[in-house]
Amino acid sequence: MRVDGWSRAMAAVTFAALTACSSSSPNLGGAGGILPSTASTGAVKKTTLGNYIKHVVLIVQENHSFDNLFATFPGADGTTTGKMNNGTTVSLQESNLYSSELLDNSHRAYEIDYDHGKMDGFNAVWVSSEPCPMCAYQYVNPAQIAPYWTMAKQYVLTDHMFPTESSGSFTGHQDLIRGDTELDDQESAFDFPSHGPWGCDAPPGTTVPLLMKTGKEVLDGPFPCFTYSAISDLLDAKSVSWRYYTPILDGSGASLAGAYWDGFDAIAKVRCGTFSPPGTCTGYGSDWANISSPETNVFSDISKGKLPAVSWVIPDGQNSDHAGFGSSDTGPSWVAQVVNAIGKSKYWDSTAIVVTWDDWGGWYDHVAPPQVNYAGLGMRVPAIVISPYAKKGYVSHTTYQFGSIIKLVEDVYGLGRLNTTDVTANNMDDCFDFSQKARAFVPIPAKYSKKFFERQPPSNIPPDTN
Repeated sequence: MRVDGWSRAMAAVTFAALTACSSSSPNLGGAGGILPSTASTGAVKKTTLGNYIKHVVLIVQENHSFDNLFATFPGADGTTTGKMNNGTTVSLQESNLYSSELLDNSHRAYEIDYDHGKMDGFNAVWVSSEPCPMCAYQYVNPAQIAPYWTMAKQYVLTDHMFPTESSGSFTGHQDLIRGDTELDDQESAFDFPSHGPWGCDAPPGTTVPLLMKTGKEVLDGPFPCFTYSAISDLLDAKSVSWRYYTPILDGSGASLAGAYWDGFDAIAKVRCGTFSPPGTCTGYGSDWANISSPETNVFSDISKGKLPAVSWVIPDGQNSDHAGFGSSDTGPSWVAQVVNAIGKSKYWDSTAIVVTWDDWGGWYDHVAPPQVNYAGLGMRVPAIVISPYAKKGYVSHTTYQFGSIIKLVEDVYGLGRLNTTDVTANNMDDCFDFSQKARAFVPIPAKYSKKFFERQPPSNIPPDTN
């Protein structure tokens, strides 16, 4: 979430410097500055994955760096000390999972935190509109995230997973359905749309900033309703079923909580069908039937034998691990109960589950992200791979990015490539051992039950609204 005071100050400086660039920005083409689709039609044969895995479930949580959640995990590349930009080294303080502090996770905050690879600028970014030099230097008490540690100990923890882009939740959720937000070979959408909800349901006049290949930033970019291709195009072409479980889409007033985190709301083909001018979608594409709200529908679909081949599971804000929700500690149990529901079902023997966090949330991390292009990689986040064929108690040190998750889906079903970061990202084969017999599922202990989440009133509040 961008913090208003600091972001406005930075935006004023940025806008003054970029006015000329904005006025000379290339015509993106199409209504609202949208580019045509460039999906690959090339065939890729199924790998060994497809012989064993028939269902892929991606559970997406919010805003935590690897060090913030797994600083002390045995065998992982974590740390309990951090660097500050004055040259000092400080101890990370053990903290609660829940926090009232809102750290900045904009692209500008990333650049300050990253500091040309020195990873020492976290004390220089404002928090909740106030200076707080030590706020980012924390790691969560492992007892408060016991379900995550249990999963990591039983299955595979990846300690070098990076979001594809150096920004926050909007691009993170796009990366998890597409692999990047590149509009052409010169620019990418980044940061957050100027108004919410994010995507084709945004009000007319909404824009999303652009990051240029030159490194310059254009604040007044296109309407955030894109005709670029997503993994849904490849899934549809192969008649592979999919569903995107998201919080309530018609919350109180204009909140539309689910639409902020429904990555497909920004995909014109899915949301609008035939693209209309910005803010004037008059209908829905046929794929909108795959958007399932509320997110707890995943439980009934599992129990009724209706789990699709590919699923995204997006949390209600109060269960998302995102800062700013008071004393909410329900996120780890939410994830555990989704995993438990699958583990106890007929789907377990043929499923791969990937749990990840959509961006670093501003929390300290000591590993400098590899810079593969002008847009990223972003700050390191945890990812846990859960499957009867996942290696047992294994920490994978392979460098992954969100495009690796897209590649996993493509390789399981022989979809071909989107020709985004899925082409160059490492595959996730290191996480699996298909020579082993499928392991029986052992339930993940959790503080809150499945019934708790099924009965929980929706918050109708999206954590990221800027």
